[in-house]
Amino acid sequence: MEEKFKQEPSDVIKIVLFGPESTGKTTLSGQLARYYNSVWVPEYAREYLQDKWNEEKKTCEPKDLLPIAAGQMKLENKLAKKANKVLICDTDLLETKVYSEAYYIGHCDPVLDKYALKNKYDLYFLTYIDVPWEEDDLRDKPLEREKMFQYFKDTLDRYNRKYIILRGDKATRLKTAIEHINTLLNQ
Repeated sequence: MEEKFKQEPSDVIKIVLFGPESTGKTTLSGQLARYYNSVWVPEYAREYLQDKWNEEKKTCEPKDLLPIAAGQMKLENKLAKKANKVLICDTDLLETKVYSEAYYIGHCDPVLDKYALKNKYDLYFLTYIDVPWEEDDLRDKPLEREKMFQYFKDTLDRYNRKYIILRGDKATRLKTAIEHINTLLNQ
């Protein structure tokens, strides 16, 4: 059962866009994939939870987290095989762990916790909250952006993940991200 949460070996550089909702992760993921002529891994939870909302008018529940994690890893493993030197991940299991703990009073399924910490990435881009909030069916914490940003940052610090905070407008974020990815490619 746990096989579906494992990250398959890959030679590509793996980059994760990480941070609170509505901070530009998806936009930047697409920009970076185009720039590097590669692919990006969308956030599986968005599709999964939007379908759930459309069908049942229900939001995320703890029982949804393992299917979301499995779907995310299936997408990542599939797209890593198609990537051109760099794989851009709109999220990872560590982000799912953060949301699990933030929404469910510190609880995280042990399997999700294990693979959130075990799977490895070359660099995280922590997206700051200096972009306008965009409301949709799934986003629900517009007044807790600062608190959530700090939770994400604390998580990266706690687990000793290499990260860069991205601030500013789209062009500034893209330029900063490209500079850091190019450094990794040239090592």
